[in-house]
Amino acid sequence: MSERWTIAPSAVDHPDAVAVLREYMTDIASRYYGRPATTAEVDIALAEDPTDDLAPPAGALLLARHEDGSVQGCIGVRLVEPSVAELKRVYVRASGRGQGGGVRLVAAAEDVARGLGATLIRLDTRDDLVEARALYARCGYAEVAPFNADKYAEHWFAKPLPTRAPTRS
Repeated sequence: MSERWTIAPSAVDHPDAVAVLREYMTDIASRYYGRPATTAEVDIALAEDPTDDLAPPAGALLLARHEDGSVQGCIGVRLVEPSVAELKRVYVRASGRGQGGGVRLVAAAEDVARGLGATLIRLDTRDDLVEARALYARCGYAEVAPFNADKYAEHWFAKPLPTRAPTRS
């Protein structure tokens, strides 16, 4: 159940963040190649697409932890324009999928994006990342025209981020 998860910001160079980001990249690179990615391939992919900008003041990296403290996933958000944020590194471990963690990660990243002043959030993804595409649809993202020329992007999504009404106690 997603209630057993906590989501909190992390420095991108924290050992837990480094480990889950490497796991994420290994997963998506292996899917791309159709075989287990080598350590060298993962190193190259991480170097070509660094996560340094998923940090304040214009971004954040969030880690999802299970109640036992284990990291189960991550999500990054960064401003790409003054009112436009982008989701990056959306990942939930296979063992944690189907428990609502992905939806909670996306919602937490949207809250961070709002706090950064974003009124629109967008992302790109690939054909083979079917779970991710289903998650984005479930979270209200709509497919849009391409907004970048990333060599791995095959689908582009966006969602308006209206400001949230204050909650009443």
